[in-house]
Amino acid sequence: MKPKSIKSDELTKIFSSLKKGEESSIGSYLIKGVRLQISKFNLSGAERVQLLYKRRRAQGLCIVCGAKVTKKNVATGNLYRLCETHRKKIDKSE
Repeated sequence: MKPKSIKSDELTKIFSSLKKGEESSIGSYLIKGVRLQISKFNLSGAERVQLLYKRRRAQGLCIVCGAKVTKKNVATGNLYRLCETHRKKIDKSE
């Protein structure tokens, strides 16, 4: 994942959310040519995958490949968790 370019005032916002313990501060940032990576320590593989899926769902991306999901679930009105290709392979497999 590429680091997100930020300015110094945004860095203070990230540090304040980090002090509160919010997960929104987790990520990779680029400020004045320096990369700052904020992540949780000693996560298991399952916990890392869970955070990745959660982040992708929040951004409207397919949890498998990261492609943009365009179709919504008719019953809930939310975007599907998988792109159309992976829905055909995983959800609709017989």
